[in-house]
Amino acid sequence: MNSEKREGMLKVRFSFEKYSETVWATPLEGNLYQLDNSPFFAYGVSWRDTVEARMGADHILEFVRCIRKSGNRTVRIVFQAYRSTDSDADEVLKGLLRMGCSYEGMPPRLISVNVPLAVDLSAVVEFLKDQTVLQWEYADPTYEQVVGRLN
Repeated sequence: MNSEKREGMLKVRFSFEKYSETVWATPLEGNLYQLDNSPFFAYGVSWRDTVEARMGADHILEFVRCIRKSGNRTVRIVFQAYRSTDSDADEVLKGLLRMGCSYEGMPPRLISVNVPLAVDLSAVVEFLKDQTVLQWEYADPTYEQVVGRLN
């Protein structure tokens, strides 16, 4: 868990079966918060989404549900044989930036990629499919949501 403090922001915890992840968020009104970074493990939420969270027994905000989508989408990359700072990985990341995406890294190999609404998600997917140095996955929309749209 990142103990760094950010002015006016709080952490919202996404809990899973065996672990949890916290994401920075800006308080809005009541129990609503706007996510301020991309999730590395949570599915179905992206940067700038508005979420509902409630204070847990341990005084940490717990994610309840997504209230409003921002239009951003998230895909995740794991560099298999490279660190995210290696030249081959750097070329992939530069390609994503050229397409209009942004990203956050969890060194050395995990990257959360933000795909803004103005960027064609299918073009990003085709770009990632052509890369041999990584594995990738849909996070928001999830694979199930994408496949459901195609059927």
